[in-house]
Amino acid sequence: MSAGRAQAAGVTDGAAGAERADIGVIGGSGFYSFLDEVTEVTVDTPYGAPSDSLFLGDLGGRRVAFLPRHGRGHHLPPHRINYRANLWALRSLGVRQVLAPCAVGGLQPEYGPGTLLVPDQLVDRTKGRLQTFYDGVPRPDGTQSNVVHVTFADPYCPVGRGVALATAREHGWEAVDGGTMCVIEGPRFSTRAESRWHAAQGWSVVGMTGHPEAILARELEMCLTSIALVTDLDAGAEVGEGVSHAEVLAVFAQNIGRLRDVLFDVVARLPKERDCLCASALAGQDPGIELP
Repeated sequence: MSAGRAQAAGVTDGAAGAERADIGVIGGSGFYSFLDEVTEVTVDTPYGAPSDSLFLGDLGGRRVAFLPRHGRGHHLPPHRINYRANLWALRSLGVRQVLAPCAVGGLQPEYGPGTLLVPDQLVDRTKGRLQTFYDGVPRPDGTQSNVVHVTFADPYCPVGRGVALATAREHGWEAVDGGTMCVIEGPRFSTRAESRWHAAQGWSVVGMTGHPEAILARELEMCLTSIALVTDLDAGAEVGEGVSHAEVLAVFAQNIGRLRDVLFDVVARLPKERDCLCASALAGQDPGIELP
């Protein structure tokens, strides 16, 4: 990755001349080389530091900010990611639409390795993650949010989902339209009993990072589209020793080129003007804090 260096500390305060972007991509395992010829931007947030710098570049006539979800050295396990800082930092640069590719395990036998699934639902099975900006707790700068309740019946942007599905199919990748992502705490994988229970509920895939990304995006009136690549059959759906991290990375590496090509085209095809419900999630409610 080739990158110039730019400091944009205080972007959350609307610093003049700061780098801007239209679309954000929060990358998962093995996806850190998404952009070539990028500008590296450091962003401060009221919630601490994001996972890493943001890397800005141009794709399909759009300005894109890429954020390594686990840090560029993959040093952050899922439960220690500062999700609030990540989403706040992206919005600070002007991002209003987010693509969130991730590696997941298949819970149903028809969703084997290499399956691309664009979920329309999620189930939160995490423990103790900070999952709202509107908790009424004073921030380090002394400001304090109101308590706000955001509708989350449909956690993903319907417009982004439609673009992702159509684009994948044009690339010859018949993506699964809809399904439920079960999000577990990690960093361990599921036991066989847990996996079988998840599958018995009819849930489609299991991952560790899909929540609270989606709800935090909604609270900031950002669109978020998850694009899930199945890298393995989860422990309850397979025989043998169970899934390993090496297996996940190997399958992700085999499909990274296809996923990159799909994402490049999704970026170019996302609408420049939004008319989805994501854009007005706070309508009629006062968050009590100024959004970037």
